[in-house]
Amino acid sequence: MWPDNAPDASITTQQRQDWQQRFAASDRALGFEITEDFQPFDQMNDMFTRAFWDPLVQSADTDAFFDSYRAAPEARRAPGFSQRDFALRNASWIVSDLISNRGAERGLREGFQAAIAADTPVAPTRAPVESPAHQSAEIKRIAKLFGADLAGITATDERWHYANRVDTRDFSATPNDLPPGLGHVIVMGHAMDFDLVETYPSALAGASTGREYSHETTIALQLAAYIRGLGYQAIASMNDTALVIPYAIKAGLGEYGRNQMVLTREFGPRVRFSKIFTDLPLAADQPVRLGLGAYCNECTVCANACPPKALPFGAPDLGPDSPSTIRGVKKWSANCEKCFGYWAKIRTDCAICMRVCPFNRRYASRADRLWRWLATGRMRALARWWLRLGGTRKRLKPWDWWARG
Repeated sequence: MWPDNAPDASITTQQRQDWQQRFAASDRALGFEITEDFQPFDQMNDMFTRAFWDPLVQSADTDAFFDSYRAAPEARRAPGFSQRDFALRNASWIVSDLISNRGAERGLREGFQAAIAADTPVAPTRAPVESPAHQSAEIKRIAKLFGADLAGITATDERWHYANRVDTRDFSATPNDLPPGLGHVIVMGHAMDFDLVETYPSALAGASTGREYSHETTIALQLAAYIRGLGYQAIASMNDTALVIPYAIKAGLGEYGRNQMVLTREFGPRVRFSKIFTDLPLAADQPVRLGLGAYCNECTVCANACPPKALPFGAPDLGPDSPSTIRGVKKWSANCEKCFGYWAKIRTDCAICMRVCPFNRRYASRADRLWRWLATGRMRALARWWLRLGGTRKRLKPWDWWARG
C-alpha cells in the first residue's frame, strides 16, 4: 500500500514527548502549532513523485509536463510559450540537471529525491574552531562569496526530515538516512530574477526557477566542499532529505506566508532555498518575527489570483485531507492536486502567487521601503489602502522582456 501519512506506530509516545521538550520553545517563537497527530512527511507523497506512481495524479498532462523539460517541448502561440521561451527555461536548468541525473542508475536524483553526493573527502585533520559564533559568521561570509543571497543557521530538527526518500528507478520508498552527529543545518537563500518572475505564468518565467536551482547546486557543492576541507562532515541538499521551508524559517531567514512560501524581508517570496547538514561547530540563529506573515492574515491577493483556486482564503488550519499535505501542522495549506494540475496543463511551473505577492518588490526605491515599513508594523491598514489605490502590478508581457536590450 502506498503511504498515506497516517500516524506511524513506530513513532512512540516517548519520541513525541522528546520532540515537545526540545522544540516547544522554538515552535512558539515561530508561531508553529503542531498537534499530537503530527507525522513526518513521506517524500513518496510529494506531488512531483506522486505524478509517477499515483493514478489519481498521473495523466497525459503530467507526463507531457516532465517531458517538456527533457525533449523538445511543443511550442504554442501564446506569449511566453514559444520555442525560445522553452529553450531558455530548459537551458537555465542545465547545471542542476547534470548533478541530479548523474546518479540515475542507482535511483538517486540528487538535490531532489536524494542528497547531493560528496565529490571531495573529509580532510583527515580538523581545523580548530575559535568559537561557534565566529565560525558561523565566517560560514555566512563564504556562502555569500560563492553567490548565496541569504544565509542562516539552525539546529537539526528531524521532524522535518522525510520519513522515506524515493528510489527513482522504480519510485519506491527507501530509507532517508543521514550520518549521525550532523547537529546543524546551514540554510541559504537564492533570489530569483525580478523581471523574469514578472512574466509568470510562462515558460519564460520558468527560467527564473531553473537559473536558481543551477546556482544553488553550484553554491551548495562549493560550500560543502569548503567545510569538508576543514575536516568536518557536510552534506549538500536542495529539495531532498528534509522540508526546507521550516528550516529556512528556523534559521531566521523569513516567515511563512499564505502562498506557502517563505517571505523574506529582502526579496519577499522570490527566493529558492538550499541547505547543508554538518557537524561543524556553529551558533544557531534565532527565528524572527518580521510582520510579513501577520500581513497575510488579512491579505488574500495570492489566493484571489490563483487560476485553479488552490490557495486558502481562511485562517491557518490543519489543511485538506490529502496525502500531499503534512499531517498535524496548523498552517496555510494549498490544494496540491489543483496546483500541480494547473502546472501540468500549461507545461511549466506557475508562480503567479509569487508575482502578485505585495512583498515581491525590488526595495530599491523609498516608496517600496516605506510600504514595507507600513505593512510590517501597526499601520498595515494604511499599507493595504495604498496597495488598493495603486492596484496590483500588471504582468510583464514576455515579448516586452525579450525586447529589452
